[in-house]
Amino acid sequence: MATLPKEVLRNMIVDGDLKTVNDLHTYLKEMFKDALQEMLEAELEVELGYVKGDKKNKNTDNRRNGTTKKTVSTRFGEIELDIPRDRNGEFEPVVVPKHTRDISGIEEQIISLYARARRNQWRECILLEKSNICDTDL
Repeated sequence: MATLPKEVLRNMIVDGDLKTVNDLHTYLKEMFKDALQEMLEAELEVELGYVKGDKKNKNTDNRRNGTTKKTVSTRFGEIELDIPRDRNGEFEPVVVPKHTRDISGIEEQIISLYARARRNQWRECILLEKSNICDTDL
C-alpha cells in the first residue's frame, strides 16, 4: 500500500482530532464508508450516462430511483451503505455486488486509492504554492 507524506498524515490527525487508536479506527471506517458510497454513486453515473441533476445531458429514459440500505461486513466492522437504484432495475454495482454482504479485503484497495489521491493533491498543491495559488494546509 502506498504511504502518505507525513504532512498529509499530520493534517489528517489534526483535522480528525485523532488522539487514540480507537479514534483512528473510527476515522478510517468513516473514510472507507464515504469512499464506498462515492464509488457506488460514480458507478450509477456511468451506468446512466449523466451526472445527478444534469437533465440537459440526460440521453436515457432510465433514471435514479432512490437508494436501498444495505449493511456489509468489512474488516472495520459492519457498515451501512445507501445502494443507489435505477428506475429500470438494470444497475449492477461492481464495488458492492448485489447479494454480497461480506466485502472484507477491499479496504486496502480503497485506502490505497485515497492515499494516492491525497498524495497527488498534496504534490500538486506544493507546486502551486510556489506560485502563491494554493495553501498546503489541506
